[in-house]
Amino acid sequence: MKALPDHYSELAPFAEEFRSGAPALLYHRLGRPALFTRHRGLTLPPRAFAEQLAELRAAGFRSARSTDEFGAPQSVWITFDDGDATSLAALEPLRAHEFRAVQFLVAAKLGGENDWDASRARLMNEAQAREWLAAGHIIGSHTLTHARLPTLTPEAAREEIAGSKRRLEDRFGVAVELFAYPWGEWNPRLADEVAAAGYRAAFTTQPGVNDAATPPFALRRRTVWRPLRRPRELWRALIS
Repeated sequence: MKALPDHYSELAPFAEEFRSGAPALLYHRLGRPALFTRHRGLTLPPRAFAEQLAELRAAGFRSARSTDEFGAPQSVWITFDDGDATSLAALEPLRAHEFRAVQFLVAAKLGGENDWDASRARLMNEAQAREWLAAGHIIGSHTLTHARLPTLTPEAAREEIAGSKRRLEDRFGVAVELFAYPWGEWNPRLADEVAAAGYRAAFTTQPGVNDAATPPFALRRRTVWRPLRRPRELWRALIS
């Protein structure tokens, strides 16, 4: 079997894998990426995002509607980590192609900035998170501060996991049932803490698809990455 790309940008290379279980896609930011920044591939133009959704819809995929559908055939989870404010640009394509998405919020950073990488991007504030919910989408927890959970004491990790759930539920008045491990860093002890906090499932960044045998607190996702441009395309972007 031909090796799959490290990241997702189109369905074709993953079509066979996606038929074997329920895929989950991981997005971060939407917009025009800065040309010479690290991890620029994590910023996807809204037009490319819409094209990806259209391709999935044409292939017969639909959004999983509940945590009972992690292994349902032809279901897909559309997820965003961090709560980047630019991800509001996803609302119209999601509506147009009839997909539902999960936004994993960093509970103590609402309205602040991404201070865990060089982007320093603006994060959703409370009003923007409510706009996301009002459009029929879901919020989940990405901890309180985007901490590296395996490096923390058990007590500190517990507060990042359980405290973020309490804070989001108190603020927005909705059940927060889904969790995403920052940087995808997890271990069985952390999975136990997530379960004990009352979540129903948690996402990693391990590649692959999910089926009935996938542990619910170690769900797999494919990270979406904008393909690097050829030199001629890069030059056109610079002068456009």
